[in-house]
Amino acid sequence: MSYKLLFITGCLLFTSVVMAQEIPEEEENENRELNTIVIPDSMAYAKNYSLRIQRLINDPLTPSKAAFYSAIIPGLGQAYIGKAWKVPIVYAAMGTSYYYFNLQNKQMNEYRTAYKQRLNGIFNDRFLEKDIPITTEQLLLGMDFHKNYRDMAMLFLAASYMLNILDANVSAHLLQFNVNDDLSVAPNLFFDQEQSGIRFALKF
Repeated sequence: MSYKLLFITGCLLFTSVVMAQEIPEEEENENRELNTIVIPDSMAYAKNYSLRIQRLINDPLTPSKAAFYSAIIPGLGQAYIGKAWKVPIVYAAMGTSYYYFNLQNKQMNEYRTAYKQRLNGIFNDRFLEKDIPITTEQLLLGMDFHKNYRDMAMLFLAASYMLNILDANVSAHLLQFNVNDDLSVAPNLFFDQEQSGIRFALKF
């Protein structure tokens, strides 16, 4: 009796295992559909450009033209590609540099003139009217001090001018970068008996 009971139990277990391994065709198709679910791209970048900007995007010479215009007139390249809000920043940087260059240059020339006058025996400069008069040697130190800051201001002015050209060129390149409507990021959900997660697909 016990052998028959063991035999029946074994048959039932084997049958249940075999049935568990078989997946109906309809259920298998449903699993495939779940594995290929694609959520519509909610992160796709779409921007409406004007006809003029679209022409600039399609023109391969736009970066070169923008750099050339900014080299002729600072800020003109930014205005050409539709980044006119950068023009005040360009002129603020260059204007501040020029202001300090002019200020330090005047101070340096004033110290130099007073120094030359004292060498010629003329002692009527304003540096003698201070509470603590400035000596002739101190005039040389003051002249060198203002000369160094004048040169630094000139470097900042040149750097501002070069950055203005570089910014126009880079901004034009970025305007033409990744403007294809086919560019999108699409997250795909997939389900599996062993693993599950989120997969991102970058479409070009």
